[in-house]
Amino acid sequence: MQGSANLTIMINAARKAGRSLVKDFREVENLQVSSKAAGDFVSRADIAAEKIIREMLTEARPNYGWCGEESEPVEGKDPTRRWIVDPLDGTTNFLHGLPHWAVSIALEFKGEIVAAVVFDPAKDELFVAEKGQGAFMNDRRLRVSNRSTMIECIFATGVPFASKKTLPATLQDLAQLMPACAGVRRWGSAALDLAYVAAGRYDGYWERELNAWDIAAGVLLVREAGGFVGPIREGEKVLQSGEVIAANSAIFDSFSKTLRQRRA
Repeated sequence: MQGSANLTIMINAARKAGRSLVKDFREVENLQVSSKAAGDFVSRADIAAEKIIREMLTEARPNYGWCGEESEPVEGKDPTRRWIVDPLDGTTNFLHGLPHWAVSIALEFKGEIVAAVVFDPAKDELFVAEKGQGAFMNDRRLRVSNRSTMIECIFATGVPFASKKTLPATLQDLAQLMPACAGVRRWGSAALDLAYVAAGRYDGYWERELNAWDIAAGVLLVREAGGFVGPIREGEKVLQSGEVIAANSAIFDSFSKTLRQRRA
């Protein structure tokens, strides 16, 4: 894919951060880990990766705003543009030696995501997209799956852990969805879940209690691969609500209906 200058900057930052993370991943047992909240950890690797990304993006585009998981947000001199960054999506996987985590970088313009990078260093898979230009993985064009029957579909989600409040709702989702589909997966990285929907590996994905940096890049990947993305509660905005449904166009309506139907 021949991308814009901004996309090139994003790719270079993701790859450099990925190299740093891979070094730490090889010595994961030696990481200095502190607890941010129950079940939600941050390591020196996480912070170092964000520092790399922030320095590279800020040097290239000093006027853009910033929203990152491990640092305070910054209002840029250019109020229309903002980087949204998760330097290590799948931290718990990382800390347990599970090779399923990613660097996620999105560029927002006037409230809309216009460029996206999700980089999986452990598998050397680079997912990229720009608005109106399609989505790609390692230069291969991505398309969402074409399955049109729910019983044939595999879905992904995140199961709430520790102190999260949405476990009851998610358990109800699973009770309603699992009898109607081929399976549900929980792999621990929202960015990769969305990238996998874009690649047709999953047919759909939903989750609650997310942050903008978890899903900003993945949302554009799905849309540019021909999929649909919407909120779980109709009328809300995905990045602001922290709730998302993503799927191929053929099953989005039935998938959404299953998740949105009223509980007794």
